[in-house]
Amino acid sequence: MEILKYDKETVNDLIKRSQADINEILNIVSDILKDVKENKDEAVKRYTAKFDNAELDNLQVPKDEIKEAYDNLDKNLIEALKRASENIEKFHKAQIPKEWFMEVNKGITAGQIIRPINSVGCYVPGGRAAYPSSILMEVIPAKIAGVERIICCTPPGENGKILDAILVAADLSGADEIYKCGGAQAIAAMAYGTESIEKVEKIVGPGNVFVTGAKKLVYGDVDIEFPAGPSEVLVLADKTAIPEYLAHDFLSQAEHDPNASCFLVTDDEKIARDAKDLIEKFAKEADRCEIIEESLEKHGHIILCENMEEAIDFTNTYAPEHLIISTENDKAVLDKIKNAGSIFLGKYSPVAAGDYGSGTNHVLPTSGGAKMYSGLSTESFIKKPTVQTITKEGIEELAKTILPIAEYEGFYAHANSVKIRLNKKNH
Repeated sequence: MEILKYDKETVNDLIKRSQADINEILNIVSDILKDVKENKDEAVKRYTAKFDNAELDNLQVPKDEIKEAYDNLDKNLIEALKRASENIEKFHKAQIPKEWFMEVNKGITAGQIIRPINSVGCYVPGGRAAYPSSILMEVIPAKIAGVERIICCTPPGENGKILDAILVAADLSGADEIYKCGGAQAIAAMAYGTESIEKVEKIVGPGNVFVTGAKKLVYGDVDIEFPAGPSEVLVLADKTAIPEYLAHDFLSQAEHDPNASCFLVTDDEKIARDAKDLIEKFAKEADRCEIIEESLEKHGHIILCENMEEAIDFTNTYAPEHLIISTENDKAVLDKIKNAGSIFLGKYSPVAAGDYGSGTNHVLPTSGGAKMYSGLSTESFIKKPTVQTITKEGIEELAKTILPIAEYEGFYAHANSVKIRLNKKNH
């Protein structure tokens, strides 16, 4: 990795990200969606055989496989999943918004009520790693929001089974149904429905470029939370940071995926050089060294800025999925941060804490999406209908506002719906 000096050209180059061009695969994804829409279970099973090498009779996981998963799984891992669930539940319960009403004017009362989405599909990727933590992050907030039906889809192994940890996590978090299918075909099944999988109203969860492409294409038929690309971290550090910590923060994101992006942004040249040396040293010793080294070679960057203001400016422009702030005055820096998916403040706050145990959600916007989106939360699974009650006195006063605007716009029936109420003396 090189240490790059901050300049506008560098910024413009780097904010393009590592995300593959989804447009290149949209035709393939579109064909899969159409096939599943028309041929339902048969198409899902065919794609599962093609892409996952698993021949399936049934898509839904039976209860005995879930029970067997508890028997097979290490008890320490089960307890860890339970503890993580408790923290996630505690944090996400605090996110439930309150219903409220106010008197806008005399005789005009308006407010907002809270209602859950009826059904949600939670996608959990397979591939290079197993992600039981992602099921907890997706299902628990939906459950807290009051969603009536929560299903999970995840790719099976060649033996036609889902990993024990995934099944236990889904069961612990309260999923109602679990299905053995992944990729674009799983998104299609949840969006359009098949003989086995009843359609849902919203789909959440990260996945590969085919999953992301599929979610983009089904948006409108169902809701989605946001498009998601490869994982990313930006570490914002000054001279007080600890280089060993910074190096391991880098590796913890790089090990996700060869396309993961890792940035160290600092105003201190010594920190930049020390961290660089340690990153390169630890990468060679890491368990997933091949993935890490490819990620760092393609998308690992150390940016040296003139001062902290410049470093903060780059951070806000980049809008990282994960942001670690390790500076002398973390809270003062935090006050200037506008764009980030999830923020980790101080020397003892690694991204792994949010990934697994602190309670915050790790399903987060990537590729600059933090400029527009928040991470997955309890509010992702609710609707906020507005309510109003207007008295006769209220409509008489409001008519002075409604009638001129409605008639100017040519909506005379709108105006008449008010006038009829004004003229009815006995009501």
